[in-house]
Amino acid sequence: MRTSVFGVAAVGLAVVAAYMMPASMPQAGSSDTFRQLKLFGDVFERVRSEYVEDVSDEVLIETAINGMLTALDPHSGYLDAKKYRDMQVQTKGEFGGLGIEVTMEDGLVKVVSPIDDTPAYRAGIQAGDVITHIDSEPVLGMSLAEAVERMRGPVDTSIALTLRRAGQEEPIDVSMARAVITISPVRWHSEVDIGYVRITAFNEQTEASLREAVDALEAEIGPEMKGVVIDLRNNPGGLLEQAVAVADAFLDQGEIVSTRGRRTDSVQRFNARRGDLVDGLPMVVLINGGSASASEIVAGALKDHGRAIVMGTRSFGKGSVQTIMPLPGHGAIRLTTARYYTPAGTSIQAKGIVPDIEVVQARVEEIDEGQARREADLRNRLENDQLDDETGEASDDEAQAAEDEKDYQLERALDLLRGVAMFGARTVQ
Repeated sequence: MRTSVFGVAAVGLAVVAAYMMPASMPQAGSSDTFRQLKLFGDVFERVRSEYVEDVSDEVLIETAINGMLTALDPHSGYLDAKKYRDMQVQTKGEFGGLGIEVTMEDGLVKVVSPIDDTPAYRAGIQAGDVITHIDSEPVLGMSLAEAVERMRGPVDTSIALTLRRAGQEEPIDVSMARAVITISPVRWHSEVDIGYVRITAFNEQTEASLREAVDALEAEIGPEMKGVVIDLRNNPGGLLEQAVAVADAFLDQGEIVSTRGRRTDSVQRFNARRGDLVDGLPMVVLINGGSASASEIVAGALKDHGRAIVMGTRSFGKGSVQTIMPLPGHGAIRLTTARYYTPAGTSIQAKGIVPDIEVVQARVEEIDEGQARREADLRNRLENDQLDDETGEASDDEAQAAEDEKDYQLERALDLLRGVAMFGARTVQ
Protein backbone atom coordinates (compact mmCIF):
# COMPACT_ATOMS: atom_id res chain seq x y z
CA MET A 1 0.00 0.00 0.00
CA ARG A 2 1.31 3.41 -0.97
CA THR A 3 1.49 5.89 1.90
CA SER A 4 1.44 9.56 0.95
CA VAL A 5 3.57 12.13 2.74
CA PHE A 6 0.44 13.98 3.80
CA GLY A 7 -1.19 10.80 5.07
CA VAL A 8 1.60 10.46 7.59
CA ALA A 9 1.39 14.13 8.41
CA ALA A 10 -2.36 13.92 8.94
CA VAL A 11 -1.94 11.10 11.45
CA GLY A 12 0.72 13.14 13.21
CA LEU A 13 -1.58 16.16 13.39
CA ALA A 14 -4.34 14.03 14.80
CA VAL A 15 -2.03 12.71 17.50
CA VAL A 16 -0.87 16.23 18.39
CA ALA A 17 -4.47 17.50 18.46
CA ALA A 18 -5.49 14.66 20.77
CA TYR A 19 -2.44 15.29 22.98
CA MET A 20 -3.33 18.98 23.39
CA MET A 21 -6.93 18.32 24.37
CA PRO A 22 -7.75 18.47 28.09
CA ALA A 23 -8.24 15.08 29.76
CA SER A 24 -11.82 16.00 30.62
CA MET A 25 -12.79 16.52 26.96
CA PRO A 26 -15.06 13.74 25.63
CA GLN A 27 -13.41 11.18 23.39
CA ALA A 28 -15.91 12.12 20.64
CA GLY A 29 -14.11 15.46 20.22
CA SER A 30 -10.86 13.68 19.40
CA SER A 31 -12.65 11.32 17.03
CA ASP A 32 -14.30 14.25 15.20
CA THR A 33 -10.96 15.98 14.83
CA PHE A 34 -9.40 12.83 13.40
CA ARG A 35 -12.24 12.43 10.91
CA GLN A 36 -11.88 16.04 9.74
CA LEU A 37 -8.11 15.66 9.35
CA LYS A 38 -8.67 12.43 7.41
CA LEU A 39 -11.07 14.32 5.11
CA PHE A 40 -8.40 16.94 4.61
CA GLY A 41 -5.86 14.26 3.77
CA ASP A 42 -8.23 12.58 1.31
CA VAL A 43 -8.85 15.86 -0.53
CA PHE A 44 -5.14 16.62 -0.60
CA GLU A 45 -4.36 13.21 -2.08
CA ARG A 46 -7.10 13.54 -4.70
CA VAL A 47 -5.86 16.97 -5.78
CA ARG A 48 -2.21 16.00 -5.92
CA SER A 49 -2.95 12.90 -8.02
CA GLU A 50 -5.76 14.06 -10.32
CA TYR A 51 -5.49 17.84 -10.76
CA VAL A 52 -4.95 18.81 -14.42
CA GLU A 53 -1.46 20.18 -13.72
CA ASP A 54 1.29 19.01 -11.41
CA VAL A 55 1.41 21.06 -8.21
CA SER A 56 4.08 20.59 -5.56
CA ASP A 57 3.16 19.35 -2.11
CA GLU A 58 4.67 22.52 -0.63
CA VAL A 59 2.38 24.79 -2.65
CA LEU A 60 -0.71 22.73 -1.80
CA ILE A 61 0.03 22.64 1.91
CA GLU A 62 0.93 26.35 2.16
CA THR A 63 -2.20 27.28 0.20
CA ALA A 64 -4.32 25.11 2.46
CA ILE A 65 -2.84 26.74 5.55
CA ASN A 66 -3.42 30.19 4.12
CA GLY A 67 -7.00 29.29 3.22
CA MET A 68 -7.67 28.16 6.77
CA LEU A 69 -6.34 31.41 8.19
CA THR A 70 -7.88 33.84 5.72
CA ALA A 71 -11.28 32.24 6.27
CA LEU A 72 -11.14 33.36 9.90
CA ASP A 73 -11.01 37.12 9.35
CA PRO A 74 -9.51 39.62 6.86
CA HIS A 75 -6.35 40.15 8.91
CA SER A 76 -5.14 36.59 9.57
CA GLY A 77 -2.99 34.79 7.04
CA TYR A 78 0.07 32.71 6.25
CA LEU A 79 3.40 34.34 5.47
CA ASP A 80 5.85 32.22 3.56
CA ALA A 81 9.55 32.82 4.17
CA LYS A 82 9.74 35.68 1.64
CA LYS A 83 6.62 37.45 2.88
CA TYR A 84 7.79 37.07 6.45
CA ARG A 85 11.08 38.75 5.58
CA ASP A 86 9.18 41.50 3.78
CA MET A 87 6.98 42.04 6.82
CA GLN A 88 10.02 42.35 9.08
CA VAL A 89 11.47 44.94 6.72
CA GLN A 90 8.20 46.90 6.70
CA THR A 91 8.13 47.26 10.47
CA LYS A 92 11.62 48.72 10.29
CA GLY A 93 10.27 51.44 8.00
CA GLU A 94 11.44 50.43 4.51
CA PHE A 95 9.98 48.02 1.99
CA GLY A 96 9.28 47.55 -1.70
CA GLY A 97 5.93 48.11 -3.39
CA LEU A 98 3.37 50.79 -4.22
CA GLY A 99 2.77 52.34 -0.81
CA ILE A 100 -0.85 51.45 0.00
CA GLU A 101 -2.49 49.76 2.96
CA VAL A 102 -5.29 47.47 1.76
CA THR A 103 -7.97 45.14 3.05
CA MET A 104 -10.41 42.72 1.43
CA GLU A 105 -14.08 43.68 1.06
CA ASP A 106 -16.73 41.78 -0.91
CA GLY A 107 -14.06 39.83 -2.76
CA LEU A 108 -12.24 42.97 -3.92
CA VAL A 109 -9.23 44.84 -2.58
CA LYS A 110 -10.12 48.09 -0.82
CA VAL A 111 -7.60 50.83 -0.12
CA VAL A 112 -7.45 51.74 3.56
CA SER A 113 -5.01 54.55 2.84
CA PRO A 114 -2.12 55.52 0.58
CA ILE A 115 1.19 56.29 2.28
CA ASP A 116 2.48 59.82 1.77
CA ASP A 117 5.06 60.41 -0.96
CA THR A 118 4.83 56.93 -2.50
CA PRO A 119 3.94 55.82 -6.06
CA ALA A 120 0.31 55.17 -5.03
CA TYR A 121 0.01 58.58 -3.36
CA ARG A 122 1.48 60.39 -6.35
CA ALA A 123 -0.80 58.45 -8.72
CA GLY A 124 -3.84 59.88 -6.90
CA ILE A 125 -5.07 56.69 -5.22
CA GLN A 126 -7.40 57.58 -2.35
CA ALA A 127 -8.66 55.92 0.81
CA GLY A 128 -11.84 54.00 -0.02
CA ASP A 129 -10.86 53.21 -3.61
CA VAL A 130 -11.62 49.64 -4.64
CA ILE A 131 -9.07 47.84 -6.82
CA THR A 132 -10.91 45.72 -9.38
CA HIS A 133 -8.05 44.78 -11.75
CA ILE A 134 -4.29 44.40 -11.46
CA ASP A 135 -2.53 44.56 -14.82
CA SER A 136 -5.91 43.94 -16.50
CA GLU A 137 -6.49 40.76 -14.46
CA PRO A 138 -9.66 40.73 -12.30
CA VAL A 139 -9.07 40.79 -8.56
CA LEU A 140 -12.31 38.93 -7.89
CA GLY A 141 -11.34 35.40 -6.91
CA MET A 142 -7.91 36.32 -5.56
CA SER A 143 -7.11 36.20 -1.87
CA LEU A 144 -5.81 39.37 -0.25
CA ALA A 145 -2.35 37.81 -0.03
CA GLU A 146 -2.39 36.97 -3.75
CA ALA A 147 -3.45 40.48 -4.70
CA VAL A 148 -0.75 42.04 -2.52
CA GLU A 149 1.86 39.71 -3.99
CA ARG A 150 0.87 40.76 -7.53
CA MET A 151 1.18 44.42 -6.63
CA ARG A 152 4.69 43.87 -5.30
CA GLY A 153 7.64 43.35 -7.59
CA PRO A 154 11.10 44.55 -8.59
CA VAL A 155 11.80 48.25 -8.18
CA ASP A 156 11.11 50.40 -11.29
CA THR A 157 8.83 47.82 -12.91
CA SER A 158 5.47 49.21 -14.00
CA ILE A 159 2.01 48.16 -12.87
CA ALA A 160 -1.50 49.19 -13.93
CA LEU A 161 -4.49 49.24 -11.57
CA THR A 162 -8.18 49.72 -12.31
CA LEU A 163 -10.06 51.42 -9.50
CA ARG A 164 -13.67 52.01 -8.60
CA ARG A 165 -14.30 55.21 -6.64
CA ALA A 166 -17.46 56.28 -4.84
CA GLY A 167 -19.28 59.03 -6.72
CA GLN A 168 -17.74 58.16 -10.08
CA GLU A 169 -19.52 55.91 -12.53
CA GLU A 170 -16.55 55.20 -14.78
CA PRO A 171 -13.59 53.07 -13.62
CA ILE A 172 -10.28 54.83 -13.08
CA ASP A 173 -7.09 53.48 -14.66
CA VAL A 174 -3.77 54.40 -13.05
CA SER A 175 -0.23 53.32 -13.91
CA MET A 176 2.87 53.69 -11.80
CA ALA A 177 6.31 52.24 -11.22
CA ARG A 178 7.09 50.17 -8.15
CA ALA A 179 9.62 51.70 -5.79
CA VAL A 180 11.43 51.13 -2.54
CA ILE A 181 9.02 52.56 -0.01
CA THR A 182 10.86 54.39 2.73
CA ILE A 183 8.40 55.55 5.33
CA SER A 184 9.12 58.77 7.17
CA PRO A 185 6.66 58.07 9.99
CA VAL A 186 6.48 61.63 11.32
CA ARG A 187 6.45 64.96 9.53
CA TRP A 188 5.99 68.35 11.05
CA HIS A 189 5.87 72.08 10.46
CA SER A 190 4.67 75.18 12.26
CA GLU A 191 1.36 76.88 11.52
CA VAL A 192 2.51 80.26 12.85
CA ASP A 193 1.78 79.72 16.57
CA ILE A 194 0.60 76.08 16.42
CA GLY A 195 2.64 72.94 15.97
CA TYR A 196 1.50 70.49 13.29
CA VAL A 197 2.63 66.85 13.50
CA ARG A 198 1.56 64.27 10.93
CA ILE A 199 2.08 60.60 11.84
CA THR A 200 1.86 58.46 8.70
CA ALA A 201 2.65 55.03 10.17
CA PHE A 202 3.54 53.28 13.42
CA ASN A 203 6.88 51.58 12.83
CA GLU A 204 9.97 51.21 14.97
CA GLN A 205 10.99 54.86 14.45
CA THR A 206 7.67 56.55 15.25
CA GLU A 207 8.08 57.48 18.93
CA ALA A 208 11.64 58.75 18.46
CA SER A 209 10.58 60.76 15.40
CA LEU A 210 7.64 62.23 17.34
CA ARG A 211 9.93 63.46 20.11
CA GLU A 212 12.27 64.93 17.52
CA ALA A 213 9.33 66.73 15.90
CA VAL A 214 8.10 68.25 19.16
CA ASP A 215 11.61 69.40 20.09
CA ALA A 216 11.99 71.05 16.68
CA LEU A 217 8.60 72.80 16.94
CA GLU A 218 9.31 74.09 20.45
CA ALA A 219 12.65 75.45 19.26
CA GLU A 220 11.02 77.13 16.23
CA ILE A 221 7.85 78.55 17.83
CA GLY A 222 9.08 78.96 21.39
CA PRO A 223 6.82 79.85 24.33
CA GLU A 224 4.26 81.39 21.96
CA MET A 225 3.07 77.93 20.86
CA LYS A 226 -0.70 77.80 21.53
CA GLY A 227 -1.34 74.12 20.81
CA VAL A 228 -0.56 71.02 18.76
CA VAL A 229 -2.39 69.24 15.96
CA ILE A 230 -1.70 65.50 15.66
CA ASP A 231 -2.77 64.41 12.17
CA LEU A 232 -3.63 60.69 11.98
CA ARG A 233 -5.70 60.89 8.80
CA ASN A 234 -5.09 57.99 6.40
CA ASN A 235 -2.70 56.39 8.88
CA PRO A 236 -3.21 52.60 8.46
CA GLY A 237 -1.62 51.70 11.81
CA GLY A 238 1.31 49.45 12.62
CA LEU A 239 2.99 48.32 15.82
CA LEU A 240 0.92 48.19 19.00
CA GLU A 241 3.84 49.14 21.23
CA GLN A 242 4.46 52.26 19.15
CA ALA A 243 0.82 53.31 19.43
CA VAL A 244 1.09 52.92 23.21
CA ALA A 245 4.32 54.94 23.26
CA VAL A 246 2.82 57.79 21.22
CA ALA A 247 -0.28 58.04 23.42
CA ASP A 248 1.91 57.79 26.54
CA ALA A 249 3.94 60.78 25.32
CA PHE A 250 0.93 63.04 25.96
CA LEU A 251 -0.60 61.37 29.03
CA ASP A 252 0.50 61.56 32.66
CA GLN A 253 -1.43 58.58 33.96
CA GLY A 254 -4.23 56.12 33.31
CA GLU A 255 -4.89 53.27 30.94
CA ILE A 256 -4.01 53.71 27.27
CA VAL A 257 -5.50 50.52 25.85
CA SER A 258 -6.37 46.99 26.92
CA THR A 259 -6.33 43.83 24.85
CA ARG A 260 -8.56 40.85 25.55
CA GLY A 261 -8.10 37.48 23.95
CA ARG A 262 -10.03 34.24 23.97
CA ARG A 263 -8.99 33.17 27.46
CA THR A 264 -10.10 35.05 30.57
CA ASP A 265 -6.50 35.29 31.76
CA SER A 266 -5.27 36.90 28.55
CA VAL A 267 -6.22 40.50 29.38
CA GLN A 268 -3.34 42.96 29.01
CA ARG A 269 -3.46 46.56 30.13
CA PHE A 270 -1.07 49.27 28.99
CA ASN A 271 -0.80 52.29 31.28
CA ALA A 272 0.74 55.72 30.86
CA ARG A 273 3.80 56.90 32.73
CA ARG A 274 4.25 60.42 34.07
CA GLY A 275 5.39 63.07 31.65
CA ASP A 276 3.56 65.07 28.97
CA LEU A 277 5.68 65.91 25.95
CA VAL A 278 3.95 69.28 25.40
CA ASP A 279 3.26 70.14 29.06
CA GLY A 280 -0.52 70.20 28.80
CA LEU A 281 -0.87 72.37 25.69
CA PRO A 282 -4.29 72.05 24.01
CA MET A 283 -4.37 69.34 21.35
CA VAL A 284 -6.53 68.36 18.38
CA VAL A 285 -6.27 64.91 16.82
CA LEU A 286 -7.42 64.66 13.19
CA ILE A 287 -8.86 61.32 11.97
CA ASN A 288 -10.84 60.06 8.98
CA GLY A 289 -11.99 56.81 7.40
CA GLY A 290 -8.39 55.91 6.57
CA SER A 291 -7.27 56.06 10.23
CA ALA A 292 -7.02 52.47 11.40
CA SER A 293 -5.66 50.17 14.11
CA ALA A 294 -2.78 51.88 15.96
CA SER A 295 -4.15 55.29 14.92
CA GLU A 296 -7.43 54.44 16.59
CA ILE A 297 -5.65 53.37 19.77
CA VAL A 298 -3.98 56.79 20.03
CA ALA A 299 -7.13 58.74 19.15
CA GLY A 300 -9.27 56.67 21.53
CA ALA A 301 -6.87 57.05 24.45
CA LEU A 302 -6.46 60.82 24.07
CA LYS A 303 -10.22 61.24 23.60
CA ASP A 304 -11.27 59.11 26.58
CA HIS A 305 -8.83 60.91 28.89
CA GLY A 306 -10.00 64.32 27.68
CA ARG A 307 -6.45 65.13 26.65
CA ALA A 308 -7.35 66.09 23.07
CA ILE A 309 -10.31 67.04 20.95
CA VAL A 310 -10.77 64.45 18.19
CA MET A 311 -11.91 66.08 14.96
CA GLY A 312 -12.69 64.83 11.46
CA THR A 313 -14.78 61.84 10.42
CA ARG A 314 -15.36 58.35 11.83
CA SER A 315 -12.26 56.12 11.68
CA PHE A 316 -11.88 52.76 9.92
CA GLY A 317 -12.84 50.48 12.82
CA LYS A 318 -10.09 47.86 13.03
CA GLY A 319 -10.22 46.83 16.66
CA SER A 320 -8.23 43.59 16.58
CA VAL A 321 -4.66 42.61 17.39
CA GLN A 322 -2.59 40.33 15.18
CA THR A 323 0.29 38.26 16.54
CA ILE A 324 3.09 37.10 14.25
CA MET A 325 4.02 33.52 15.11
CA PRO A 326 7.21 32.30 13.37
CA LEU A 327 7.28 28.76 12.01
CA PRO A 328 10.92 27.60 12.17
CA GLY A 329 12.23 26.65 8.75
CA HIS A 330 9.21 28.08 6.92
CA GLY A 331 7.65 31.48 7.51
CA ALA A 332 5.09 32.65 10.01
CA ILE A 333 1.37 32.93 10.60
CA ARG A 334 -0.35 36.23 11.27
CA LEU A 335 -3.17 35.35 13.63
CA THR A 336 -5.81 37.57 15.21
CA THR A 337 -5.39 36.85 18.91
CA ALA A 338 -7.21 39.66 20.71
CA ARG A 339 -9.51 42.65 20.50
CA TYR A 340 -8.43 45.98 21.89
CA TYR A 341 -10.49 48.39 23.97
CA THR A 342 -10.16 52.10 24.66
CA PRO A 343 -9.70 53.30 28.28
CA ALA A 344 -13.49 53.67 28.58
CA GLY A 345 -13.84 49.95 27.77
CA THR A 346 -15.18 50.59 24.26
CA SER A 347 -14.45 48.21 21.42
CA ILE A 348 -14.13 50.03 18.13
CA GLN A 349 -14.21 46.85 16.02
CA ALA A 350 -16.27 47.59 12.87
CA LYS A 351 -17.43 50.79 14.63
CA GLY A 352 -14.48 53.15 14.64
CA ILE A 353 -13.64 56.20 16.73
CA VAL A 354 -16.41 58.80 16.55
CA PRO A 355 -14.89 62.31 16.55
CA ASP A 356 -15.86 64.85 19.20
CA ILE A 357 -16.42 67.36 16.39
CA GLU A 358 -17.34 65.98 12.99
CA VAL A 359 -15.75 67.93 10.16
CA VAL A 360 -15.91 66.52 6.66
CA GLN A 361 -13.27 67.54 4.17
CA ALA A 362 -14.65 70.40 2.10
CA ARG A 363 -13.77 73.36 -0.03
CA VAL A 364 -15.02 76.79 1.00
CA GLU A 365 -16.25 78.99 -1.81
CA GLU A 366 -16.92 82.68 -1.45
CA ILE A 367 -20.50 83.79 -2.13
CA ASP A 368 -20.77 86.94 -4.23
CA GLU A 369 -23.21 89.20 -2.33
CA GLY A 370 -22.70 92.15 -4.62
CA GLN A 371 -21.25 95.50 -3.71
CA ALA A 372 -22.58 96.49 -0.31
CA ARG A 373 -22.56 100.11 0.92
CA ARG A 374 -20.46 100.83 3.99
CA GLU A 375 -20.13 103.78 6.30
CA ALA A 376 -17.05 104.89 4.40
CA ASP A 377 -19.20 105.34 1.26
CA LEU A 378 -21.60 107.83 2.82
CA ARG A 379 -21.39 111.57 2.18
CA ASN A 380 -20.49 113.86 5.08
CA ARG A 381 -19.33 110.86 7.15
CA LEU A 382 -17.26 111.45 10.28
CA GLU A 383 -13.57 110.81 9.77
CA ASN A 384 -11.59 108.34 11.91
CA ASP A 385 -8.25 109.74 12.98
CA GLN A 386 -7.08 106.25 14.04
CA LEU A 387 -7.21 104.72 10.56
CA ASP A 388 -3.94 103.21 9.39
CA ASP A 389 -2.73 103.68 5.86
CA GLU A 390 -4.45 101.20 3.58
CA THR A 391 -2.33 98.38 2.25
CA GLY A 392 -2.73 96.50 -1.00
CA GLU A 393 -5.00 93.47 -0.92
CA ALA A 394 -4.90 90.31 -2.99
CA SER A 395 -7.34 90.15 -5.86
CA ASP A 396 -10.51 88.08 -5.48
CA ASP A 397 -9.10 85.45 -7.84
CA GLU A 398 -5.85 85.20 -5.86
CA ALA A 399 -7.70 84.97 -2.56
CA GLN A 400 -9.97 82.22 -3.90
CA ALA A 401 -7.00 80.26 -5.28
CA ALA A 402 -5.32 80.43 -1.87
CA GLU A 403 -8.55 79.27 -0.21
CA ASP A 404 -8.88 76.32 -2.59
CA GLU A 405 -5.45 75.03 -1.58
CA LYS A 406 -6.30 74.98 2.12
CA ASP A 407 -6.89 71.79 4.08
CA TYR A 408 -10.38 72.49 5.46
CA GLN A 409 -10.18 70.00 8.33
CA LEU A 410 -6.78 71.29 9.40
CA GLU A 411 -8.00 74.90 9.20
CA ARG A 412 -10.86 74.07 11.57
CA ALA A 413 -8.42 72.41 13.98
CA LEU A 414 -6.21 75.51 13.95
CA ASP A 415 -9.24 77.75 14.51
CA LEU A 416 -10.30 75.66 17.50
CA LEU A 417 -6.86 75.75 19.15
CA ARG A 418 -6.49 79.49 18.62
CA GLY A 419 -9.98 80.02 20.01
CA VAL A 420 -9.17 77.98 23.12
CA ALA A 421 -5.95 79.96 23.63
CA MET A 422 -7.74 83.28 23.14
CA PHE A 423 -10.49 82.35 25.57
CA GLY A 424 -7.95 81.17 28.13
CA ALA A 425 -5.97 84.41 27.88
CA ARG A 426 -9.09 86.52 28.40
CA THR A 427 -10.19 84.41 31.37
CA VAL A 428 -6.82 84.89 33.07
CA GLN A 429 -7.04 88.66 32.63
